[in-house]
Amino acid sequence: MPIKLIMFDLDGTLVDTVQDITNALNHALFSHDIKTLTVKETTKLVGEGVTRLVEKVLPEGKEHLKDDVMRKFLGYYSEHLIENSKEYPHVRETLENLNQFKKAVISNKREALSRRLLEELDLAKYFDLIIGSDTAGERKPSPIPILYVISKLGLSPEESIVVGDSYYDIEAGKRAGTKTVAVTYGYQPKELLKEADYLIDDLRELAHLVQEIE
Repeated sequence: MPIKLIMFDLDGTLVDTVQDITNALNHALFSHDIKTLTVKETTKLVGEGVTRLVEKVLPEGKEHLKDDVMRKFLGYYSEHLIENSKEYPHVRETLENLNQFKKAVISNKREALSRRLLEELDLAKYFDLIIGSDTAGERKPSPIPILYVISKLGLSPEESIVVGDSYYDIEAGKRAGTKTVAVTYGYQPKELLKEADYLIDDLRELAHLVQEIE
């Protein structure tokens, strides 16, 4: 069945946000005298949303600080959302070449931040729907966000494909019954993306790929 809907992950797939996430996280950790992280260290931890990110970085005995660290992270991140963040190469060009498809963003970042990030980078206009971790009640790797978007746009899993840079995207797509595409330039190493139906090194490959899928 031809593809009619393309669902994109955000961080690590469309936009490189890890520097701004690292800065916000370090701002929150530093205020509690907790060891800060390098961008490389943060890159290995992102993908499951801010709650899980904070849980991962809090040392033993500091778990009670979670709510305050999250509050400080979100406050700083909201104020510095696109200070260093930028779209990956060929994102805009590819989206413009996919005009005939319905397109959505499914992020494990909160919806308001996801939407604002895309709006401030002038990318929101390319999408029929933008949702975040707080939109559908669950976050990837749950299939619920995928099925939510498919239902909202009146299509079926067989007509849909998920594009992401992480295991969470691929697992969510597979559990929802869609085809999956992993991009290799994102935050997770290639060996964790082997379960994807397709692997691409350059987002421009997507326009040809989705035309070929039956």
